Amino acid sequence: MNEKLKGRKSGVLVGSRQNIALIGFMGAGKSSVSRCLRDLLSMEEADTDAMVVKAEGMAIADIFAKYGEEYFRRRERDVIRDLENRQGIIISCGGGVVMREENVINLKKFSRIVLLTAAPETILERVRHSAERPILNGHMNVEYIAELMEKRRKKYEEAADLIVSTDKKNVRQVCEEVIDRLSETEL
Repeated sequence: MNEKLKGRKSGVLVGSRQNIALIGFMGAGKSSVSRCLRDLLSMEEADTDAMVVKAEGMAIADIFAKYGEEYFRRRERDVIRDLENRQGIIISCGGGVVMREENVINLKKFSRIVLLTAAPETILERVRHSAERPILNGHMNVEYIAELMEKRRKKYEEAADLIVSTDKKNVRQVCEEVIDRLSETEL
């Protein structure tokens, strides 16, 4: 383990707000970084998309097809509310979570919010073979991804306490940067 990480406790890392919420566009690396941070910091992990899938008993694409995006977004909001009283967790948020101001307000109450970014070309490379991206189905191209990212950019940036690019970095490098930068900042 990196010397910087030896002996570091998750509570020391983030002080009184012990949760870390990862936000960003689909394919930015939230799930991979969440798992790695969980292991490095000995914290629990919560994935909002997985929690909705488990509660509904169906895949996200099926939820979108059967009930629509608005229904999914309400369920996502409910999951975030359910996490409010938990401490010491890494929260991997769905890509559209910041589109509802209520979600951002609630996440900020109990988490440090880290925005993971990647170029549209990187995003496409990472998600191109996934059928679990209903917003991109039929639009798997750099232009569409760039357009949708730009529509969300302001909300992502306004929500973030910290912004970390995942381009040309492996998961461990991203995690170490997140840990180092969170350790350096105090809210």
